[in-house]
Amino acid sequence: MTNTSCGAGSRHPALTRYFETLRYALHVIVRPFDGFWDLSREGRGSLAAANTIILLALVTRVLKLQYTSFQFLIVHWENVNVLREMLSIYLPLLIWCCANWCWTTLFDGKGSFRDVYMGMGYAVTPYVLLQLPMILLSNILTAKEGAFWGVLHIVSLIWCAGLFVVAMMQIHDFSLGKTILFTIMSLFGMLIIVFLLLLFFSLLSDAVGYFVALYREIMFRMN
Repeated sequence: MTNTSCGAGSRHPALTRYFETLRYALHVIVRPFDGFWDLSREGRGSLAAANTIILLALVTRVLKLQYTSFQFLIVHWENVNVLREMLSIYLPLLIWCCANWCWTTLFDGKGSFRDVYMGMGYAVTPYVLLQLPMILLSNILTAKEGAFWGVLHIVSLIWCAGLFVVAMMQIHDFSLGKTILFTIMSLFGMLIIVFLLLLFFSLLSDAVGYFVALYREIMFRMN
């Protein structure tokens, strides 16, 4: 029996490694200081696991909108775009990683972009673990018991925020004060990145509009 298990593991080392790094998220959320340190320094995490957790968070967001009881969450589906809802989580997360990595690279941060992205991916684990059961609870609890649902919602967000901070501390080897400073700087960096992206797409749109108008003018004169 042991030989069979070892043989299966040796035949699929990548799959075994994936499930180990995915299961490691449960260790990270309860022992974040050791967890995030080993995540980046000892190679205990993986991009595949981080992407899986983020994908689960995006799916959880959509399921929450779809199946949460109207007593706790009122959704006007005529105004909801599923892709936009998923991007509303993923894009800010990606922009945060870019901004944080840019700042910390300039000021002796130890983590790479890959480390920052993995850290953020593992840090959203409590959102999945708590928000999914909350969907079921919302259809069981009464309106008078809604305070319990609200507490769980707040706990899931605070837990994720706390993991975000610890992840930055351990990945970049910063003190708490320096981490808070670079968190503020990263938020400012996100605004700069969003501004530059909007400016780029605005210029791109104007350029495309100009060439389209020029093409139409040429075709009009040729005819």
